[in-house]
Amino acid sequence: MHNSLKSLNPSIVEEFANQLRGETVLQTDERYDEARRVYNAMIDKHPGMLVYCHDVTDVSATVNFARENKLLLAIRGGGHNGGGLGICNDGIVIDLSRLKNVRVDTRDQTVRVAGGNVWGEVDHVTHSYGLAVPAGIISTTGVGGLTLGGGVGYLSRKFGLTIDNLLEADMVLADGSLVTTDKDHHPDLFWAIRGGGGNFGVVTSFKFQAHPLATVIGGPTLWPIEQTEKIMAWYDQFIHEAPEDLNGFIATMVIPGDPFPPELHNKQFCGIVWCYTGDKDRFEDVFKEVRSKHPVFEMVGEMPYPAIQTLFDGLLPPGLQFYWRGDYFKDLGPEIRATHCKFGSIIPTPLSQMHLYPISGAAARVGNSDTPWAYRDAKYAGVIVGIDPDPANATKITQWCKSYWEALHPYSAGGSYSNFMMEEGQERVRACYQHNYARLLQVKKKYDPDNLFRVNQNIRAS
Repeated sequence: MHNSLKSLNPSIVEEFANQLRGETVLQTDERYDEARRVYNAMIDKHPGMLVYCHDVTDVSATVNFARENKLLLAIRGGGHNGGGLGICNDGIVIDLSRLKNVRVDTRDQTVRVAGGNVWGEVDHVTHSYGLAVPAGIISTTGVGGLTLGGGVGYLSRKFGLTIDNLLEADMVLADGSLVTTDKDHHPDLFWAIRGGGGNFGVVTSFKFQAHPLATVIGGPTLWPIEQTEKIMAWYDQFIHEAPEDLNGFIATMVIPGDPFPPELHNKQFCGIVWCYTGDKDRFEDVFKEVRSKHPVFEMVGEMPYPAIQTLFDGLLPPGLQFYWRGDYFKDLGPEIRATHCKFGSIIPTPLSQMHLYPISGAAARVGNSDTPWAYRDAKYAGVIVGIDPDPANATKITQWCKSYWEALHPYSAGGSYSNFMMEEGQERVRACYQHNYARLLQVKKKYDPDNLFRVNQNIRAS
């Protein structure tokens, strides 16, 4: 059980707010509705207070205040959290979006990133040094949420998941204390945060290994939706045998408009969005098999790495209605391919889509127990997402997403990438972590025995 902020004496709340260097927003404040708004407009929660932390001391003080007053506590890093787990009802929200700093150390090509940064801000700085950190596919994604969940994206085959490149983290624990964790300091905690989500504390700073990378060759190729089964069968064989410099996620999608030619608009397609990190003189040879499959459209070219990270930013601004479901898959067998063709042919709104991200190369060379990310032996992390700007279409996109997922799930590996989950219940959380759940629970009991950090894909005993 937890208290509502309204049940506290106002003088206690005022005293707490006065000790902070950051800003607090209460339900009575003029900007409250703006402050409580999150990326996914389908989420409509009303916290008692939001705290825009100025520094780590503010974070620690807010954790202590929430614990001492038995308030529900949510952590918002400044990015997406499509499942709405960066906010809560009645309790208190720690907002890290003002904790921003990106610093590159050229001596060892490492990058320190504050807990409130988004990936576009990281890419902007690292690119000027000719470096990149593996992340997702959208630059407005928060560093904290993506990292703590795992981090699948364009560079996974070449450099691994984001968590495979995490070297260190500064954290505020449930008792308000501050620790630095790495492979030699609190190694159990360091293991747990590389995929175990926000269950163990508030990460205020990350240290990543970056990699030399200035430009990539990338972009989409498209085939008519009727060719989905054929293209997926080929892709399932091709992508895992291709050089690790080549990555590409396969999708079912509707072409919404510019910059695509008019004859493609509002039609369903099977698409692959490519990203090649290797020697550009070898690209044509690597890519010739793709072209042999005769895509009806290709927009693939050389660009700065930050540019491919922003390809979809304009299509997916804050304030859309989102509903998503995910699963891991160990192959793209005939039943799976047929299901994708069926539901890809009835995509309900122009922005709704399905993605399958390959797990191979560097991402697959990490053991299933080396991090909490328990599906290194899967071949794909899949997500189905219903998206539309109009709240009137919320039911339509949700039903399509659920029906699509229910048809696919029997052929899945059984669990989901935690960053592709809504609030789906404890059984799904356990399936996400498989054999690693028991170990995560032990770390949880050690660092957060009272489950203060529970507004997440929660690790709990029952």
